[in-house]
Amino acid sequence: MGLQIVRETFEPEEYERFSKRLAESLDVLREVLARPGFGVGPRTIGAELEMFLVDSAGFPLPINRQVLGQTMDPRVTVEIDRFNLECNLRPTPLAGRPFSAMRAEFESALAEVRRAAATQGARVAVTGILPTLREADLGTSALTAMPRYRALSTSIRRQRQDTPFRILIKGEDALTLEWDDVSLEGANTSLQYHLRVDPVDFARMYNAAQLATAPVLAVSSNSPFLLGRRLWDETRVALFRQAVDDRGEPEPGVPQHGRVTFGHGWVREGPLELFAEAVALHAPLLPVLSPESPRARMAEGGLPKLDELRLHQGTVWSWNRAIYDPSAGGHVRIELRALPAGPTVVDMLANGALLLGLTLGLSEQVESLLPGLPFMCARGNFLRAAKEGLDAVLLWPERHAPSPRPIPAVELVERLLPVAREGLVKAGVESEEADAMLSVVEARLRARTTGARWQRKMLARLEAQLPRLDALGALLERYMAHAASGRPVHEWPLD
Repeated sequence: MGLQIVRETFEPEEYERFSKRLAESLDVLREVLARPGFGVGPRTIGAELEMFLVDSAGFPLPINRQVLGQTMDPRVTVEIDRFNLECNLRPTPLAGRPFSAMRAEFESALAEVRRAAATQGARVAVTGILPTLREADLGTSALTAMPRYRALSTSIRRQRQDTPFRILIKGEDALTLEWDDVSLEGANTSLQYHLRVDPVDFARMYNAAQLATAPVLAVSSNSPFLLGRRLWDETRVALFRQAVDDRGEPEPGVPQHGRVTFGHGWVREGPLELFAEAVALHAPLLPVLSPESPRARMAEGGLPKLDELRLHQGTVWSWNRAIYDPSAGGHVRIELRALPAGPTVVDMLANGALLLGLTLGLSEQVESLLPGLPFMCARGNFLRAAKEGLDAVLLWPERHAPSPRPIPAVELVERLLPVAREGLVKAGVESEEADAMLSVVEARLRARTTGARWQRKMLARLEAQLPRLDALGALLERYMAHAASGRPVHEWPLD
């Protein structure tokens, strides 16, 4: 995000100066977005993939900095917990064969991480939540030993007035937990896609992404277990909201907004309103100032970095997030954050093709669709998709009353596949490329199988012979073996 965090605590006046810089940055961003030609250019896509390091028994191995030290690959970096790593793929043009290019990137990056991990006795697991994770693997000692992560944990605890985080998630089992730091966030690993869009197209593209996220999540779920409990198909969604919640004890009559959010309404104008919303609703956590004055930079005719605004936006975790990037002439993009890591590279590319294709395809009709779906229904869709996966029934806008109408997720995704294909092809993706990716989703629907469903069925089989924790360990070994084969999850046997 452009600024290095080297301290863990801050003084009240630092928060005040930072807030003033945020207000200045919003005014400057408004001027930047109004510049003729700003951000106009070919659409590109990129991705970030998070993963777990595990030992020979499948338990988390907290050695991410040691593994990072064994590679010079600039795509690889650490994440919040010591058993997490992340790969940042290089952006690629959307037109042509982008998923083939990204497949090569995924495979080369993962191969390098696996090589580096092996030098330290570690293996790499790519899944939304590690089935073998234990409470003992978490806690303050699990945080990656870098000031930014400790500062983040300290600042959120400060906002909460040192009250513990309370985790309550109900699925087939229930999890109730109190926790003292943000290390639970490292239990989640995700696949985040980035889509560059022209500023003039941002509002309709962003709203289309919000529409598309729930049905895509339902067919992509891969996180059914946490700390030995069977919870949501995408438990990450419930856990993330609670694991970094800075709200503390509620004050009567005072509305509070969580930093992990699906949003508060349809976007009407463009990216500026999302940045302004993040500044207005959420107090700063990391008040680190850049030496650059955004206003002075504008006066010189340059493009401001807006480091403080980007840093603040990075501490508000919208499931679809607006990004301002000052590099290479500057642009804006949408970060699509809801998808889980895994199960295989092919599955992750298919999920991305569906989400990107629907964002593009639905954007052409979004203005006629939004009146038929109040935003609270879109938010509800997201939560139902996360909880129930393929079994979710989602509300979808219709052109004629009554709208919205309930549609089973499988039926809805089947209906939307042609929309995704058209969105990709119109954007310049070769038709054979689009078909190859979307056919994986189509086969997954026919098999009624996602990563979450395969894991649930496998655990049920293994638990007939093994205690729960042993069964979860055996499940992970089978999961990793099948993932290494490269075959998409709908082809995995239950053996």
